Amino acid sequence: MYIHTLKIGNVELKNNLILAPMAGVTNQPFRKICKKYGPGLVCTEMASSKAIFHDDRKTKRLLNTETEDRPISFQIFGSDEETMGYAAHYVSEMADLVDINMGCPAPKVVKNGDGSKLLLDLEQAEKVMKAVVKNSKVPVTLKYRKGWDPDKIVASEVAKIAERVGISAITIHGRTRSEFYTGKADWEIIKQVKQSVKIPVIGNGDIVDEESAWKMFQETGVDGIMIGRGSFGNPWIFKKILYFLETGKKLPEVENQERLEVMKQHIELAVEEKGEIAIKELRKHIAWYTKNLKNSSEFRYRINQIETKEELLEKIEEYFETL
Repeated sequence: MYIHTLKIGNVELKNNLILAPMAGVTNQPFRKICKKYGPGLVCTEMASSKAIFHDDRKTKRLLNTETEDRPISFQIFGSDEETMGYAAHYVSEMADLVDINMGCPAPKVVKNGDGSKLLLDLEQAEKVMKAVVKNSKVPVTLKYRKGWDPDKIVASEVAKIAERVGISAITIHGRTRSEFYTGKADWEIIKQVKQSVKIPVIGNGDIVDEESAWKMFQETGVDGIMIGRGSFGNPWIFKKILYFLETGKKLPEVENQERLEVMKQHIELAVEEKGEIAIKELRKHIAWYTKNLKNSSEFRYRINQIETKEELLEKIEEYFETL
């Protein structure tokens, strides 16, 4: 009932479960791992429009999607319509969808007027949306928060602006910028946004398992759901939710052997992409994969001293033999 194809502009997703764009997390290796478990769409890490405009190589490496299954959404951020328009044109040569970030709460992003800071200047936010829609060759989506703080809730207003200027779908995270990731996401505001526009609305915030996915659909009426932190160390969340919403039954918990195989594959993909410098970046993923397992904190401490792929794989194998 809740799982179905989702059309965003002229792009049709095979289902309406989406991996959220997350800085420092949804790089190519993690997207590939998640894609195996069935989401209809995955998203790149957010890329700075100014960095793209100035031909920054490091930023452009974030946009490498070669060898990946489609569709893929490319997320860009910025508050200047000229650079956002340029970035939209640039990434739309490679993307299936272009997503505008108006939700990031990070201080280093909002200090430049980007991310969720645009929720305090809806006139400028509209200019940015128009520039992206005008310059993109593919459908444009918008991801944003319900507002800046409790005194500045603009969720439905932003949704209506987005629909008016030609945005093809919106994702609403049920928290304000001032909340960051604390407290509980406000699903009632997501429901209000869904009722205020005709374009597809995707709900985001506190979807961590089968039941929370079902509740998001039931309580808000959204067209799709976006999963962020619920996927940390848990790429099979998509498979579990798909199965539950289609059958009403739960899949058994992931066995340690599958967990081990996915970790090893993740390590291989990351090192293949970046070399052994990726080992340091993988530490947080390994911590997430092994959370709540026996003696996991001691294991994670040992892992944090390792800098080569071979030693890392060896230690992980040894650890899983003890479970």
